[in-house]
Amino acid sequence: MIEAAATPQPGRRAGLDRLTQFVPDAGARYARYRSFDFGPDQRGNTSVLSPYIRHRLVLEIEVLGAILEQHSRSDAAKFVDEVFWRTFFKGWLEQHPAAWKNYVRAVGDRFEELERDPSLLERYNSATAGNTGIDCFDAWAAELVATGYLHNHARMWFASIWVFTLKLPWELGADFFLRHLMDGDPASNTCGWRWVAGLQTSGKTYLARVSNIVSCTGGRFNPRGKLATSAPPLTESNPPEFTPLTPAVDSEPNGPFALLITEEDCAAEIGLLDSRPETILGLVTTRRRSLIPVGVPAYTFAMSAVTDAVQRASDAFDTEGAVIEADYDCDELIEWATNSGVSTIVTSYPPVGPVADFLDEAEPRLRHHGVELVRLRRRYDEVCWPHASRGFFRLKKALPRILRELGLEGAEDQPEVSMNRIEKQATAVAMKRMPR
Repeated sequence: MIEAAATPQPGRRAGLDRLTQFVPDAGARYARYRSFDFGPDQRGNTSVLSPYIRHRLVLEIEVLGAILEQHSRSDAAKFVDEVFWRTFFKGWLEQHPAAWKNYVRAVGDRFEELERDPSLLERYNSATAGNTGIDCFDAWAAELVATGYLHNHARMWFASIWVFTLKLPWELGADFFLRHLMDGDPASNTCGWRWVAGLQTSGKTYLARVSNIVSCTGGRFNPRGKLATSAPPLTESNPPEFTPLTPAVDSEPNGPFALLITEEDCAAEIGLLDSRPETILGLVTTRRRSLIPVGVPAYTFAMSAVTDAVQRASDAFDTEGAVIEADYDCDELIEWATNSGVSTIVTSYPPVGPVADFLDEAEPRLRHHGVELVRLRRRYDEVCWPHASRGFFRLKKALPRILRELGLEGAEDQPEVSMNRIEKQATAVAMKRMPR
C-alpha cells in the first residue's frame, strides 16, 4: 500500500522532517515504486524532497549522507541517481550557458507568436487550462497550477504530449513548468524539456505511450487514440557550445562583508561562511522566471524559503536581516548595498538561471558604487560539475570517486554525514563547518 506524503511545506525544518520520514524507503521500495503516479494524494512512493533540494533548504550532501547512512550505494542507487541528475543538469548548463540564453530569447519570441497567431493562442490556452480533452494531460495541467508539483514521470508524459501530440513550442511548455513548479529549477527544467524534444541528446526523444500511462497511473487515465504515435526530434540551428567552468571563489574576503541570500541557496549558515557577516539580505527574484505571472505555490514557496533562510542565518550569526523582492529592477539591492556600510557582498554562487542573470546585471552597478560582489561556490558543486560537461553517464561512472571525495560512503562503509549531524545543523549550532 502506498501512503500519502504531505504537500511540501516551506522551510528547512519541514525539509528535514520529510527527509527523516523518507530515508527508510529510499532503497528497494523507492526503486520498485518510483515510476508510478498514483495521484496528488498518494505521493508516498516518492521522496517529495525536490522543492527543498532545489532551494537548498536541505543540501544535497545532507540528503545523500542520510540515505547512505542506512542504505548501501547499490540498494539506494536509483535515488542517488536522481539526486545526481539534478546536479548533472546544473553542471551541464553551467558549461553550456547558451542553452539557457537561447531558451530565454525563444520564450520571448514564442509569446510574440501567440499575439500574432490566434490559432496557436487558442491551443496554448487550452493546454495550460487543461481543456484539451486528453484526460491525463488535463488532470496534470490542473494539478500543476493548483499544487505547484507534478510526479517526475508525469512531467515527461506531459512534455511529450505538449510537443508531439499538441505540437506546441517546447519553450512555452518549459515556461509553463518553470513558473508553476515549487521545485522549478532552470537547469533541470530546461534540459528536461530539451531531452524530451530531442535536443539535449541529439535525435533522442521521449514518446508518451498509452500503455505506459495506463500501467503507471494504476488505470486512472486511458488516453487511447489521442496521443501521437511517433516523436520526430526537433532540431536547433545553433546548438549550445561547451564553455569551461569559471574559476571558483571558495573563501570569503578579509574584512567586513554583507551576506546576500537568494532562492538558489537557503542554507547559508551551513558550511558557506567562516566569519560573521555585518548584515544579511534575502533577495527573491522568483517573478523573473517568466514574462507572465508566476504561479502562487511556486512564488509562495520561494518567498517563504528565503524568509526562513534569512531568519536562520540571522539567528546563527547574531546579526540583522531583511528580505526584498526584485523583478527587473536592481535599485533596492543597490540601495541596500550602499547603506550597509561595507564594500563587499558575499553570496552563494548561483548557477545559470534568473538569479545569476539578475546578479550579472547588478554587478556593474554595485562596482560603480564601490561594492564588490563575491560568489562562493560550494565544494559539492566544485567536485561534481566538472563531470557534467557531456552526458550523465560520464558523471555516473565517476560516482564512487565523487562520493569518496565528498566524504560519503554506503551504510557498510561508516559514512561521515549522519542524521545526528543533520539534526544539529537544524539548530543555532549549525555553524559548524562542513565541506562547501
